[in-house]
Amino acid sequence: MPSRPTTCDIFCAVVDNYGDIGVCWRLARQLANEHGVAVRLWVDDLASFRKLRPEIDPELPVQNSGGVEVRRWAAPFPGMAPADLVIEAFACRLPESYMAAMAAQARKPVWINLEHLSAEDWVEGCHKLPSPHPQLPLVKYYFFPGFTPQTGGLLLERGLLARREAFQRDPQAMAAFWQALGAPSPKPDEARVSLFCYENPALPELLAAWAEGDAPVCCLVPEGRALPQLAAFFGQEQAAPGHAFKRGNLEARVLPFVEQERYDMLLWACDINFVRGEDSCVRAQWAGRPFVWHIYPQHDGVHMQKLRAFMARYCTGLPPDAAQALCGLWEAWNGEGRQGVAPPLHIHGAWNDFRAHGSMLRQHATAWAQQLSGNSLALNLLDFFREVGKIRAS
Repeated sequence: MPSRPTTCDIFCAVVDNYGDIGVCWRLARQLANEHGVAVRLWVDDLASFRKLRPEIDPELPVQNSGGVEVRRWAAPFPGMAPADLVIEAFACRLPESYMAAMAAQARKPVWINLEHLSAEDWVEGCHKLPSPHPQLPLVKYYFFPGFTPQTGGLLLERGLLARREAFQRDPQAMAAFWQALGAPSPKPDEARVSLFCYENPALPELLAAWAEGDAPVCCLVPEGRALPQLAAFFGQEQAAPGHAFKRGNLEARVLPFVEQERYDMLLWACDINFVRGEDSCVRAQWAGRPFVWHIYPQHDGVHMQKLRAFMARYCTGLPPDAAQALCGLWEAWNGEGRQGVAPPLHIHGAWNDFRAHGSMLRQHATAWAQQLSGNSLALNLLDFFREVGKIRAS
């Protein structure tokens, strides 16, 4: 087996709006553009993908975008030779005919199930574990993204942090970005916040805290699931891209759905970022700015274990009062895992405490991004491909 894959198939079933395809697209593009791998990205919902990549035509079965061959994943699945590296994203099930073709190969592909991101301790013990297929002569390996060297790391494009730093140090670039986005440049005493979240019973209280606060807040809301709540708060029937609302010290502006590159810049340009799911959470960490994570809620409340595991890891090195301020807002925002009820911690006070520690949290965010930057998911995947080859050859 060669030390690096020549070809790679990535299979993506779009479940949670744009998170799944967001991760898969970043990985596909990085493997193709930075490492010379011929990537086929199989997507079962090209209409959702088009939001991230406007050039995508949902009707085309095959197209090229950004150096990646994009294929519509539909039944019946076409017969073709499997790739050297096969990535099954987030436990989506490969087509039966494709698995049979994998099994028929003299040199079996390296088959990886790319798992969801977690900071929980058990991830390190499960990372890279093999899972033999019950009927076919195939082995699938579990690959866990994470925050320690004993995990698969995070997706980080080459030179991303340098580009971010150059942008954040360039007032003209920042002003041009705001102008292109149709938003005014920040006022000297203003907190500029991006808000990308699921429906959240804590949102009206957060908006009220901003409206009633002592300092102006400009909230930028990309098109998404929070818009009905935003409209209701301002007494409007709807909120749509281009709309702007004002109440007290709060100004809210609705942005069109922001493609990946511009979303990164939005995170870089804001003082604080509210993000949701996995993909935007990771991008917020690379932004080097204080952020608040809305983890995907689960009915059994298991997501709060995942949230607290990450908070414990992220807060390492923070002074106790700053760590308490961060955890207080994060837990209030996530409602202690209870859905449809007001959170037990008051958002208003938690927000004020968070803002009071803004300078320390900003320093920590920058240092955290630098600390994580040496553990690249794409490079680790390629190294594991070589590792499996050595195991098979021995």
